[in-house]
Amino acid sequence: MGDTLLDCPDRLSRSAPPAERPVLVYDGDCQFCSRWILRWQHTFNGKVDVAPYQSVATQFAEDLPIECFQSAIRLIEPDGKVYGGAEAVFRALNYASGSCKSYWCYQHLPGFGICARAVYRVVASHRGLASLLTTALWGKQPLEQTTYYRARRLFLRLLGVIYLIAIVSFWVQADALVGHDGIAPLAQWLDQVRDRLGVQSYWLYPTLCWFNSTDWFLYGLCATGAALSVLLVFEVAPVLCLVLLWLIYLSIAVAGQLFMNFQWDYLLLEIGFFSIFLAPLRWLPSWQSQAPMSLWAHFILRWLLFRLMFMSGVVKLTSGDQSWWNLTALDYHYWTQPLPTPLAWWANQLPAWFQAVSIGVMFAIELVAPFLLFFPRRLRLLGATSIILLQVLIAATGNYCFFNLLTVALCLLSIDDSVWPRFGRKERLPLKLTGLRWPSWLLIPVVVIVLSFSGPLLWQSFFPDSDWPPFMREGYAYIERFRSLNSYGLFRVMTTTRPEIIVEGSEDGVTWQPYEFKYQVGDVQRAPPIVAPHQPRLDWQLWFAALGDVHEEPWFVNFLARLLQGSQPVIRLLKTNPFPDSPPRYIRAKLYEYHFTTWEERQKTGAWWTREEKGMYCPALTLRNHR
Repeated sequence: MGDTLLDCPDRLSRSAPPAERPVLVYDGDCQFCSRWILRWQHTFNGKVDVAPYQSVATQFAEDLPIECFQSAIRLIEPDGKVYGGAEAVFRALNYASGSCKSYWCYQHLPGFGICARAVYRVVASHRGLASLLTTALWGKQPLEQTTYYRARRLFLRLLGVIYLIAIVSFWVQADALVGHDGIAPLAQWLDQVRDRLGVQSYWLYPTLCWFNSTDWFLYGLCATGAALSVLLVFEVAPVLCLVLLWLIYLSIAVAGQLFMNFQWDYLLLEIGFFSIFLAPLRWLPSWQSQAPMSLWAHFILRWLLFRLMFMSGVVKLTSGDQSWWNLTALDYHYWTQPLPTPLAWWANQLPAWFQAVSIGVMFAIELVAPFLLFFPRRLRLLGATSIILLQVLIAATGNYCFFNLLTVALCLLSIDDSVWPRFGRKERLPLKLTGLRWPSWLLIPVVVIVLSFSGPLLWQSFFPDSDWPPFMREGYAYIERFRSLNSYGLFRVMTTTRPEIIVEGSEDGVTWQPYEFKYQVGDVQRAPPIVAPHQPRLDWQLWFAALGDVHEEPWFVNFLARLLQGSQPVIRLLKTNPFPDSPPRYIRAKLYEYHFTTWEERQKTGAWWTREEKGMYCPALTLRNHR
């Protein structure tokens, strides 16, 4: 690669020795040229030869003076045709890959060739700077073809672990939440939906529980899902496992009603669905070879991480919540979030300037880092690492179930194979690829659908009150019910108070004794719990219920009714039961407002919280058959 393109012959004479393959001739003394040629050589697969002009220029000296090779990279084809500069690069890459469309764009796309030649001339005139930028963006290691096989293996194994956590976490609560003696019995709910919607109910609420809504069938789904998760961890029939896991978790999520209506449940379903196309098409794992990976499936999952993080940043700024704009949101976040950890108390004691700087860093990560995921290696790693760091900090101060693990799993797909430790191997062995991959003719339409609906979803994060075009809205309605192409936006509005519901029971309506929940705030002396990645779904729903009115939460009245009936599955979700022998005659719920103690208050009383009574949340209730 040189500074200018000389007017050189475009064909060798017949006296020049023919070549069996195209030959790409470059400047062997140029570090920038050598590194990129080495990278391209890995993609040529023996279809194009490469050589520095210092060693082969004499072979073509009769037709091409040495100045031609010094001025630009040259591609010499077997028929003697000579290409130079940007055209030589695009034609060589097209020769190698066959499916590459860059040379077609160079020839036919208006303006593409002009821009390509202009960029080539700029780079050729500043090779030293280009070499420095290459090192800054890709590192000092050779520019090998970027692969993600180890990332795929770790990602799928971690996804199997997350599926196992999510399914088992729901399984141990299923009796109390949607069992026949639970808060929202599944069989009754399905009957109501079917009576209201008729045959449409099967399509609008896709769940296998339509076949059987008994508790034992739900247990069977959970048990099967747990077993498939373990198989996925060990890479046994990964595609089949992922298909069945997605179907089972979708069935559980629909059956779980409002208790399974969290963003991480939707995120797990979306990741699980698109991971089907990333997984290797084989039955058993192999350490000697890798199954080919679909770049389209890899792109969809990285695009999902982009949407998740970028939308989470945008919705904070477009929600109208001034606490995000004036950088005071963390003054409330640590003690108003649903389930803080003990470290949240300590974080809440940090000075206001530190909290403001933390919000600025968070916005930088959520709004900038997602774009870095599509940049060269070093910037891509910076983007992925910063997102992982943010997730670690969020997990350290709040119990957000398996959400943080899901986000970290997606970040793994941005870490290419050259970054992972080689475990003592001095040289990288050639990677052996065997087996099939998902065909492009199937995945390209999937990518088109994802990108088409991602546009309105992203637009709506900027403009929450905007409406979709009618045809897009109708199309998305068919997809939305499967919870596998979603809108995201955590912490859109910051809560600035912490109301808590305290449930009390009584035998005589005069003396009241409180029930204590396992993980929600109650006793001010009790430290905030560490419960993640398990999700206590009743405790989470109580946090949301306290923000509203009891008339808007019919499930809460059902919950109180189950306590009056002495439902053992529901009582097992509680930390204490003040009526172990028989259920109370009356039950009510009071509202308190909690706040973290200050450092001085904690030193004096040892309490983690202060609280103030705010009034009645639900008046005293009793069963009709009680006299």
